[in-house]
Formats: sequence, structure tokens, C-alpha cells
Amino acid sequence: MFDHVTIRVADRSVSERFFETVLTPLGIETSYSTRSFAEWQDFGLTERDDDHPATRGLHVAFAAPSREQVEAFWQAGLDTGQRDDGPPGPRPQYGDDYYGAFIRDPDENSVEAVHHDRPGRREGIIDHLWIRVSDLPAATAFYRTVAAAAGFDLRHEGPERTSFGGGSSGGSFSLVPGPPTENVHMAFPGDDDAVRRFYEDATTAGHRGNGEPGERPQYHPGYYAAYALDPDGNNIEVVNHHRP
Repeated sequence: MFDHVTIRVADRSVSERFFETVLTPLGIETSYSTRSFAEWQDFGLTERDDDHPATRGLHVAFAAPSREQVEAFWQAGLDTGQRDDGPPGPRPQYGDDYYGAFIRDPDENSVEAVHHDRPGRREGIIDHLWIRVSDLPAATAFYRTVAAAAGFDLRHEGPERTSFGGGSSGGSFSLVPGPPTENVHMAFPGDDDAVRRFYEDATTAGHRGNGEPGERPQYHPGYYAAYALDPDGNNIEVVNHHRP
């Protein structure tokens, strides 16, 4: 579902060590690392700056191949000195086969490993995100507006939660009321027409553009993308990498 999700962190080296430590038990290795950026497949981090504060209030869950790896993830997180946010165990309120464990990252975001017993092919390492929003109807309206172009669809809508998912390969994000999640970046894959449609749909509906459709060669040749801000100011993107 996600092309990539990027968070801003207060201390890049500390956060990179944390995620390396907890993702390794899940069989997830660093796929890219520079002085300013680290990436694990569809999840990445970069250091905050004056214009881009650290991400706060995010919940991100990573897919675990087994229950034993959920437990290893949790223990590895505790061993870094980070705060327990929920020990390994079933969470039947989320699903009959849901087995998860939770830890806080160095910026106090909630990080989870989750295993589902059901078989199926998954693309990417992110199982789901939970994003707190200041106005649930307004946030839901934004994501409804861009859903078709961004390649996801509405899965649940209620007074306490709205959820969107994409395709058969897994991945979802949910919006819940509360002090809003800050400074998270979500990017979704699409072709050039989807990039243009995403930007047009968002801005025509009155949402704030954050970068018109166009090539961004600073990322790599052929990186064609557009950006819009959701009602809480998070940066949302649709991108076509033009890779073979």
C-alpha cells in the first residue's frame, strides 16, 4: 500500500540504532543509510530541523513472520532502555489471530510488531499506521478525496475511527480522534496520471498543496511526485519512480 513512510527524529543516530535493534529480530535489514537518512524498505527516518520538527503521536506497526519474532522484537526494544508500551500477547479486540507487542521509540511514538496467523503475500514491512487527528470528519474527508488517485479505499468509518486500506498485499492506516499526530510523511505509489489527479483533487477540494506535480531529481532521476497537506499538516504524496 505504501510507497514509503518517513518520520522526523530528534537524534538520528539514536533513532537509527533503536530501529536497527528492534527490526532485526523481524528479519528486516537496513536497505539504505546515509549521513542524513536511514531506510528499511518502505519505512525511513531523517533528523528534524528548524522547519521540520520531530514526528510525534504516531503509531506504526511492522509485520512479524511469527509470534516468536514479536516477542524478540519486544525484548530487543526493552534492552535498548526504551519504555514498554504493551507486552507480547493476543489482542482479540483487533482480530482473532492478532498477536502484538508494543514499545516506545526515542521520540515517544508507539512502535509495534504484529503477527497475523492468516496466510498471504505482503508487500513492504508496514502492517498499519494509526494517526491521531484533531477533527475526524475533516481528516476523513481529505483522505476520501485523494483515495482513488492514491490507490487506497475506505475500509471502516465510525465515530471513533476511520480506516483505509489498499489492495490485497496488506497495509492500512487509521484515523482516530485525539491530540494530532505531527510531522509524518506518507507516500503512495501511482503513475503520472495518478500523481496529477491526486494534486488536482486535493487542491480543488480546498486542501493545501505542498508541491505541484513534477520531477524531483534530487531524489533520483525520474522521481515524479506531488504533495498535499492533510488537515493536521502532515505531508502526503503520490509518486511514480519510473523504475523498470
